[in-house]
Amino acid sequence: MTIRVLVADDHAAVRAGIVLILDGADDMEVVGEAADGEQAIVMARELRPDVVLMDVRMPRLDGISATRALAGVADVLILTTFDVDEYVFGALRAGAAGFLLKNTDADALVEAVRLVARGDGLISPGVTRRLIAAFAEQVRPRRELAEGEGLTPREREVLACIGRGLSNAEIARELDMAEATTKTHVSRLLNKLGLKSRVQAAIYYSDYYSEGV
Repeated sequence: MTIRVLVADDHAAVRAGIVLILDGADDMEVVGEAADGEQAIVMARELRPDVVLMDVRMPRLDGISATRALAGVADVLILTTFDVDEYVFGALRAGAAGFLLKNTDADALVEAVRLVARGDGLISPGVTRRLIAAFAEQVRPRRELAEGEGLTPREREVLACIGRGLSNAEIARELDMAEATTKTHVSRLLNKLGLKSRVQAAIYYSDYYSEGV
């Protein structure tokens, strides 16, 4: 199965480099290039890529605002030069499936796109620890939902696996079910908890259960 990718970055040379890397992967196809956030939204809605590789700082409309507008349209992987908490938190609140720095090597970038296309999430290792510590303070869980008002027992099990950092494939193996079924449970629990990505779900789980409730 070919992964369809849209690359959004305002620097033509950077876009060309990213396209060269992704097109070199046998299972990927770059279906479009956008030079700003507004163009990224229009192209994503028209082309329906599996993954949008999105820069943060772009003219007309920034990458975080564009990510928010693309919720439900495509999975967004933020790729930026700026290791700034404001951008990290903003991107994940907007629903980004992952956050990587542009100093990521080519192989890691390709694998990150594959992970996001499979429905998994990731965060650049350099920002993970401080992200969870700080972001959990800003996104407090709605306790009535966490206490079971919305989640089925199976969805609770899937949430716990997400909180441990397991991928969909790993969850499927651990809970003895098909990976497609896992994706369905993930989608439903995100919707019930009012979350936009599995990264937010992992933080939600960590925040709630760290309090021993």
